[in-house]
Parts: sequence; C-alpha cells; structure tokens
Amino acid sequence: QVQLVESGGGLVQAGGSLRLSCAASGRTFSSRAMGWFRQAPGKEREFVAVINWSGGSTYYADSVKGRFTISRDNNKNTVYLQMNSLKPEDTAVYYCAAGIARSYSINSNEYNYWGQGTQVTVSS
Repeated sequence: QVQLVESGGGLVQAGGSLRLSCAASGRTFSSRAMGWFRQAPGKEREFVAVINWSGGSTYYADSVKGRFTISRDNNKNTVYLQMNSLKPEDTAVYYCAAGIARSYSINSNEYNYWGQGTQVTVSS
C-alpha cells in the first residue's frame, strides 16, 4: 500500500515557477517509478513527467520539456516537480502517481496509486 500526498500548488503569474512535492508512505516507494500527470478543466488527464525507481532516467511530455524537472529523494520518500517558465496552459490539477514497476511508463494504466491532486493556476 502506498499513500501519496501532493503539495506546493498555487497561483502564479506566467513566467513564474512552482515546485510540487509528493510525499509517499509505504516501504515500496524506492522500488517504483513515479510520475506526474495533470488534468485541466474539460480535458482528459495527461502525462507530464516520469522518473524511474533510482532517479537515473526521466522522461517528459513535449509540452513541458525544457521547463519542468522531475526528481526524487528515496531517503525522504518524496518526488518533486520543478516547474519553470510557467504558461497559462499549464493550469491544471497535478497528480503524482506510483508506478507498478521500476521502469517508467507514460501510460496511466501502469500506475496503481494516486494522490489527491494539487491545483496549479497560471495567470496571464
């Protein structure tokens, strides 16, 4: 069992930055890939970024590549999403998710634990 709690969302102006955190409970955190997804109003949930179990491999959606950075601290059971150069189209509820396996996937079906989400709003 893994419980995930996101924090760090908020309101920011375009061009600003936010850092999301996702604290995990449970003993299997360090053996799982971790991902961030987001869902804007009226849209389907979409993949944002993923990091493998060790932190050695990451992958990003094209829409955030070069602006967002995913990282993890297995000693703290926490995964982070540093978001820079934010745009109004980044406005969404952001969810972290724990993967089924160590290797990463962009498919939400490969994640079996989800946080409650944190709202990110970027004003123009």
